[in-house]
Amino acid sequence: YKLILAVVGLIGVLLIAAPGIAGLIHLPPGEQFSELYLLGPQHQASGYPFNVAIGENYTVYVGGGNQQSNPAYYALYVKFLNSADALPDTTAATPSPVEPLCEYRFVVENGQTYETPLTFQVSNAKVANNQSTIGSLNINGVSYKVNKPAVWNSTTSEFHYNLLLELWIFNSQSSTFQYNNRYVNLHLNYHRAR
Repeated sequence: YKLILAVVGLIGVLLIAAPGIAGLIHLPPGEQFSELYLLGPQHQASGYPFNVAIGENYTVYVGGGNQQSNPAYYALYVKFLNSADALPDTTAATPSPVEPLCEYRFVVENGQTYETPLTFQVSNAKVANNQSTIGSLNINGVSYKVNKPAVWNSTTSEFHYNLLLELWIFNSQSSTFQYNNRYVNLHLNYHRAR
């Protein structure tokens, strides 16, 4: 009888003291990460442009999410690659060595996302022999000179290009943007309009 009374008393004390104890115990935060995603023209993970022709506009939506426990300042680097250019190395957490054409900067509050349309157009291109060269690319109305050649791939029947989007995060200690090991890659095939 005394044992039962002691156990019930101990449980009561713990229940009363629990809010105070919880304030003293600091559990580690959950996993902190950033998100990067790419949606097709209908705001879905499908219908991405693949066969691109000169003078045509193509729109996709790119977004970033913040689960860092604090607001985060991001840079989105837009790069244009051919099959000879290296993609980012996720194992080594290194970005593609290709220079960005442009960048977009944005702040995202913790638990929130940022999304924006990205419209691109091949504005200058030529095909000679078994090689295409895209001379310039318009991104959101701004023209960028790229001069990227691609050799015809007879196995896949394409001139292989990539529109690469890399997510970088601002490091306040070094006052620089650092690659966040997040990227999305839009695989493209240039073809002449019929």
